[in-house]
Amino acid sequence: MTEQPIDCQRALRMLAAYLDGELGQVDHGDVRRHLDTCRSCYSRMEFEQQLKERLGELGHRVPEPAFTERIREVVRQFTQANPGPPAP
Repeated sequence: MTEQPIDCQRALRMLAAYLDGELGQVDHGDVRRHLDTCRSCYSRMEFEQQLKERLGELGHRVPEPAFTERIREVVRQFTQANPGPPAP
């Protein structure tokens, strides 16, 4: 447990890792305690949790070839407009 309770900004930054079970024991406990006392962050956590569950239910779909080509064209256009630094 940290010395002081965490604020909403810190709790929300750690929310994805919290939901994925990726936080250490101390951080997990800090986020849990914050969610127990902050209705706004708790509501956000519920939303994120439901979204994650529903997305997981969708499964994996292979995109249509036309969609894949549109994405490639957007990337090509972006790359041409923003060539980046010259090669050494």
